[in-house]
Amino acid sequence: MQIYRAAQEHDPNYAAARATLDAGREKLPQGRAGLLPNLTFSGNSFWNNNELSVRDIPGSERQNFNSNGYQLTLSQPLFRWQNWLAYDQAKFQVAEAEANFAQARQDLILRVAQAYFDALLADENLSAVRANKAAIRQQLAAAQKNFDVGSATITDTHEAQARYDLALAQEIAAESEVEAKRNTLLAITGYAPGQLAALRKDAETRPPQPADLKQWVSAAEQGSVAVQIRQTAADIAGREVDRQRAGHYPTVDLVANYAYGKSFTQGIGVLENDYRNIGVQINVPLYLGGQVDSRQREASANRAAAEAMLEATRRNAALAARQHYLGVSSGLAQIRALKVALISSQSALASNKTGYEVGVRINIDVLNAENQVYITRRDLARATFDTLLSQLRLQEAVGALGDDDVLAVNALLDPTSGQ
Repeated sequence: MQIYRAAQEHDPNYAAARATLDAGREKLPQGRAGLLPNLTFSGNSFWNNNELSVRDIPGSERQNFNSNGYQLTLSQPLFRWQNWLAYDQAKFQVAEAEANFAQARQDLILRVAQAYFDALLADENLSAVRANKAAIRQQLAAAQKNFDVGSATITDTHEAQARYDLALAQEIAAESEVEAKRNTLLAITGYAPGQLAALRKDAETRPPQPADLKQWVSAAEQGSVAVQIRQTAADIAGREVDRQRAGHYPTVDLVANYAYGKSFTQGIGVLENDYRNIGVQINVPLYLGGQVDSRQREASANRAAAEAMLEATRRNAALAARQHYLGVSSGLAQIRALKVALISSQSALASNKTGYEVGVRINIDVLNAENQVYITRRDLARATFDTLLSQLRLQEAVGALGDDDVLAVNALLDPTSGQ
């Protein structure tokens, strides 16, 4: 949970998604603005130098004067169907922004879980490699001792030395892998994590509830965040068709003006004008070069594309639900099998060690048994982490992945193991 909370605060991708959500929410007031009155003010001040000439009258008259004035204009839309549709469209745009952020939140959970489990698996792998190396070192010492007293051949020593050298190389690679996986956590959280809490020894992963694949598929087709995003995109595209069609409709506005002007003319004096008017203005689009029809056809094509993408996303969501449900089910079966295999491999190792001591087993048998224990322990850890990730991805497929799921996984960890 500490890693997850830190990622919420410092992950740049999540921060970008949060800012994008804030920007998307501004679509609603922008759409509402098309329904509200507009009030504008303008002012002017001019210096005029005019020359007046009258035909058939000799001479001319030059007038130099200053004029200034201002105007206040109020416009209230009475009927602008495009604006009403744009406002309705803005509601879906906000819903789309909310869904995109929900997807970013789910993506953050999956990225944190993946990075955390990768780091734990790297730690587990390193521990297994070091345990295997220590066991091989003991076997190497035993082989050397037996050779020195003449009870074993030099071949046993060479085999143990070769396995020990290989274990050294594996340890270097495992240490590098640990560093790489922790750097991934660093990129998400903004700081280098300390020792990570590992899974409890008694941690149990549970099968999906309900245990009905069809219910999960149906939930994914309806509740997947990706489906919700595509659904809102299709709704927006549908409103866009109506909005472009409204380009054929007339518009009606209530318009009110107040203006004042003043000028000073030589020989005449000060001239002032003060006027007010209020009325209704109607605009009827007759022909705009075919632009409205073209935009309507464009919007219709975009709507068809959005609907096709919605269907594709719905099918992908159903496929993801099937895959992750089966991933959890098969993962649980694999965990059970590997737990049994680990017990068997540990028993086989003990038997081979005993057999080697009494001379019925050779050194290579013990080395192979030790390596099998290491491989089984690593595979069990990987299967456990993969199953937990499949559970999270199954929740994500139906749009239900949230903080409760992070808490459920966190409850499987042993906090004392990270101290």
